[in-house]
Amino acid sequence: MFKGKKALAIRVLVVAALPIAMMAPVWAADATTPIQLYAPKELKGVPALPFTGEKAAAFTVSPSAPISNIDVLPQQGPEGTPITISGKGLAADKTLQLTWSTADGYWKVGVDPTTVNYLGNGYTKYNVNLATVTTDAAGAFTFKTKIPRDFGGLHDIYALDGSTPVAHGGFQMNPTISISPKSGPIGTVITVQYTGMGPNLYTGGASVLWDNSFVGGAQGVWTRGYAKFTIRAAGDIGTHFVAMNAGIGVQYMNTKQSPVPYSLGGKVAFKVTKDAGAPKATIEYPETFQPTDPTQHTTQSTAGVDTDSKAVATLSAPSAVVGAKVNLNVTGLSTTGAHEIVWASVVGNRVNCTGTCWIYTAVPMGPNGTKLMATPTSGNLTSEITIPDHLGGWHVIQIKSGDKIEAQVPIYVKESIFLYKSAKTGKTLSAGIAAADTLLTPELRDGSGVPKSTFKAGEEFTVAMKGVGWTQLDNTLTVTYDNSYIGYGCGFNSNGYMVVHLVATGKPGTHLIELRPVLYTNQPSFANTPYGMLPILTNMTDIPGLALGYQPPTVRMAITITK
Repeated sequence: MFKGKKALAIRVLVVAALPIAMMAPVWAADATTPIQLYAPKELKGVPALPFTGEKAAAFTVSPSAPISNIDVLPQQGPEGTPITISGKGLAADKTLQLTWSTADGYWKVGVDPTTVNYLGNGYTKYNVNLATVTTDAAGAFTFKTKIPRDFGGLHDIYALDGSTPVAHGGFQMNPTISISPKSGPIGTVITVQYTGMGPNLYTGGASVLWDNSFVGGAQGVWTRGYAKFTIRAAGDIGTHFVAMNAGIGVQYMNTKQSPVPYSLGGKVAFKVTKDAGAPKATIEYPETFQPTDPTQHTTQSTAGVDTDSKAVATLSAPSAVVGAKVNLNVTGLSTTGAHEIVWASVVGNRVNCTGTCWIYTAVPMGPNGTKLMATPTSGNLTSEITIPDHLGGWHVIQIKSGDKIEAQVPIYVKESIFLYKSAKTGKTLSAGIAAADTLLTPELRDGSGVPKSTFKAGEEFTVAMKGVGWTQLDNTLTVTYDNSYIGYGCGFNSNGYMVVHLVATGKPGTHLIELRPVLYTNQPSFANTPYGMLPILTNMTDIPGLALGYQPPTVRMAITITK
């Protein structure tokens, strides 16, 4: 018998609450009303506004008032290109304001007390002040600068006399791709940087290929067209290619014939030097952030609480994984006697969905499914709790006196790799991977199959995770095999325990499996939701859940195929 144990990690808290003992539809009206999520202010890697960083005053271009041309040389190029901006035929000895068009990107979600829905993304376009110039006696000026980090595509450059545009030109910003390192053994973590994604549907994302296999998508919505992410080196010893191009998820193949030919990306070579053996399984979480808007919580923090209660509940850790222990402290209780400590969650699924598709449920927090009780002393109560083997995501712990909720505190449950442990020694036998036992139906919660990571080609194996959530931001993980996207798994119906079945394929040696977050766009589905159901490679910096306190991970595993 093998038991799963998970590692504890701690992150910053966002307020959320899930009242129980009520029936709720899967998506209420509020969850279909878009709210805009901008980049958290602490998010690293977000470029500053270009040039002066000052937004330009609003101005109007009149079609009936002709204006002079501004010459920009060269007319196109990537970030860092030196350019010369020239004007002529203008008023003599005049100070003019040059402006540069840009945008801010945002993700759209719908939030209510039952769920979070993914509703797409958008951009707000405006101008920033580039520089001030003064014309000479002949009415000409020249200004030299370099193209800053910004969204790609066409940027309008205007010369303003006060609030009146008197000259116009533009520059077309093109993408670039770079990687580091450029060689290493199988499993080498490669940092990819891509600049010049644009502020619109067809250029706002880029597909990532490894030897013509689709790895996933990268976005630059929050990061002004800039993406920085990691993939791993896979395949035979020799040269391989990382290629990127514009894509609404998957690649836009004939970009040169499209209305956005400048969004054609490029390729970079990577040399696999050797097979050094299968690397250890790892899970990487993004930083956590407070919401960009305090009202944009998953739920309301006071929902269902007794209005007469003055009690306050706190936790020793704002987030944890399934099986971790957290200390609960409650002060200010006016009620006496035994109180029940309750875990508020949901049960249901998105597939067999007619009307009410999931409901709130109270998960007992005592051992073996029993109630967890505690009695306050002088209005104070402390208890050690264990995170239930249930759904991940945002939950609340409630302290109840009879049927009344006297206090509650939110906690975020992070996804974690299922660890196969020896019942006798406690030694980890396998991190997430096992030889599949196809006779087990359904999958056992304490392990699916025999833990091992070495297989012959053609053998079936499983990858197991705990703490998968239920919203459209966290109920699904995508799977790649040797950098090729093959499908996804969901953890909702199975209460957070996700087991996917794969077949060991390829030559003898090391083969890589990665799990990435996805923007779920099925059941319910909404119009204009790009990048759905595909691996999000920029989950550390540019995915909407970050603005709501979610921590979508990157999971890396590996197997060895023997002869």
